[in-house]
Amino acid sequence: MVFTNVINPRSEIVRHHEFRRTLVRRGASLEANSTILCGLELGRIAFIAAGAVVTGDVADYALVIGVPARRIGWMCRCGTRLPDAPDRHPLCTACGNAYEVADDRCVAYAG
Repeated sequence: MVFTNVINPRSEIVRHHEFRRTLVRRGASLEANSTILCGLELGRIAFIAAGAVVTGDVADYALVIGVPARRIGWMCRCGTRLPDAPDRHPLCTACGNAYEVADDRCVAYAG
């Protein structure tokens, strides 16, 4: 996988002053040949699919694919894709962890 370090790279111009910090939160998975543009935040347990080009921040537990990457679902901390749940409270089919999905966010359900 690849991290970029400046927004507008030019081979003949030194742009070290334009380096941007990229934050990868604990548990994020970045698969083969994914590209992460600089200055972004990849959330906890986020899953970046192989070949994805990430151009924006990725939420906790998000599953993103494509060019540019877009969210297509949510992932459990055990590594299993969460099922779509009409009540917005998916349960992991592998381990039983519960989540709450609201306002384009997914959080571990506490109650």
